[in-house]
Amino acid sequence: MHAPARKAAGGGGRGPVASALLLLAVGVFAFLISYSVLAMVLRGGGNGGGGTTGVGTGARDPVVRMPEWMRAAGGARGQRRPFHVALTATDAPYSRWQCRVMYFWYKRMQARPEGADMGGFTRVLHSGKPDGLMDEIPTFVVSPLPAGKDRGYIVLNRPWAFVQWLQQAKIEEEYILMAEPDHIFVKPLPNLAFDNDPAAFPFFYITPSEHEKIIRKYYPEERGPITNVDPIGNSPVIIKKTLLEKIAPTWMNVSLQMKEDQETDKAFGWVLEMYAYAVASALHGVQHILRKDFMIQPPFDKKLDNTFIIHFTYGCDYTLKGVLTYGKIGEWRFDKRSYQDRPPPRNLTLPPPGVPESVVLAYISCAWDRKLECSVTLVKRVNEATANLPRWDDGL
Repeated sequence: MHAPARKAAGGGGRGPVASALLLLAVGVFAFLISYSVLAMVLRGGGNGGGGTTGVGTGARDPVVRMPEWMRAAGGARGQRRPFHVALTATDAPYSRWQCRVMYFWYKRMQARPEGADMGGFTRVLHSGKPDGLMDEIPTFVVSPLPAGKDRGYIVLNRPWAFVQWLQQAKIEEEYILMAEPDHIFVKPLPNLAFDNDPAAFPFFYITPSEHEKIIRKYYPEERGPITNVDPIGNSPVIIKKTLLEKIAPTWMNVSLQMKEDQETDKAFGWVLEMYAYAVASALHGVQHILRKDFMIQPPFDKKLDNTFIIHFTYGCDYTLKGVLTYGKIGEWRFDKRSYQDRPPPRNLTLPPPGVPESVVLAYISCAWDRKLECSVTLVKRVNEATANLPRWDDGL
């Protein structure tokens, strides 16, 4: 080969060394890029808030913000992360029978091997005095708001009850599940929170962006975008106790302020306290992992799927052919409001054929060893509880 040709081909015989160096440089560069991309993913998408983002939008995923790697890491540790179940209640018959059913299914689910994260239980009774369930359900009595302060909106007592309970009670668990009497556990609930990221259920009717003008009265623009206010209420929420201790007083104060403002009160109505919790959390820089699988709400949610809780807040009205007649009393119905001053009778009538699984489950009494086979839901769960609870007909 001529000298000019050798120079062009390898610069005097140094070709292999130069090629090796070039390949090494390319490899290092590729590693750095891969590492940077991986680090961005591990930080939750690089949006600074721990959540995934839409392509080119910067918007937070409104369904589930916990990345898969984080969920896997939480389970891989193999450590029990118990949460304390707390629900606020009154001494009214309407509240008492729901609490009894709720506590019955809590104990059933906690006793199963998968219920390891379900820790202690407290009914936070904000009637100011003990009632007939003190020996049946672990209860902590707190004071109601001063007379007239709730303006006829009894739910305003909820944040005040949590403030008192958190200040006065000894709570061993690091996490707390805020629940309600009309929740029925259908399978053991794991700890869905991750460290300082609490977990919550997104409600379709909590829409901060549609009420931005009102929300800005309590969460001004300088605090951040309206998307910082999650579409949630306080329940169900699993949250670190230390975080809730900070949020609860703010939640109480915002609730009272909202109730005193006529525009806010008219716009939010019965869900005012839910908006107050969402705003209070945002004021403390706390956003929630939004879990649609946390619970279902029949009759609108028809399938159990992999949910953990049934929330029976809505009335379920059907024709005898299984057709929903929402807004109109059906030929067959189950509505908790039908039992304001007394508990429902044992062995409620089963819904007609065609009624969704989510309604059927909470309703009939079936043997425990057959429960999974018959895929029990709302009505079945109520009936099984009432069949096993003592003195049910006495209206304790």
